[in-house]
Amino acid sequence: MNSMRIDKWLWAARFFKTRSLATDEINKGRIQVNGLVAKPSREVKAQDNVVIRQGDMTRTIVVQALSQVRGPAPVAQALYQETPDSVTLREKLMEQRKLAREPALSIEHGRPTKRDRRELQRAGHNWNDRWSASVDE
Repeated sequence: MNSMRIDKWLWAARFFKTRSLATDEINKGRIQVNGLVAKPSREVKAQDNVVIRQGDMTRTIVVQALSQVRGPAPVAQALYQETPDSVTLREKLMEQRKLAREPALSIEHGRPTKRDRRELQRAGHNWNDRWSASVDE
């Protein structure tokens, strides 16, 4: 076996859970083989460069071997080798994610929680006297 379909290889190398998911990502243009946007029927062989975009992470790998079956993770990891540049870029991205601020913390306004309402009532705020957009004079 000298070559095989890219969608089948991505499935066997455990980049995607099913072949149909791999095919969908290929059709969206998120997979490149040797610098060219791939189609699901594109043949890959050993020493081909494959660029895979998953979310905001881009991985560049070199195909080391081919497999017709989806084996355990250690066997699947032997099918490819990630380039050193890709590894450093991925680690840098993971570090940035770790240091990034939690998006939910930026929400300051909105409906008060039950705890917030109780604290406002203790502070003397009366909900019946709340502000209204209507003109009542």
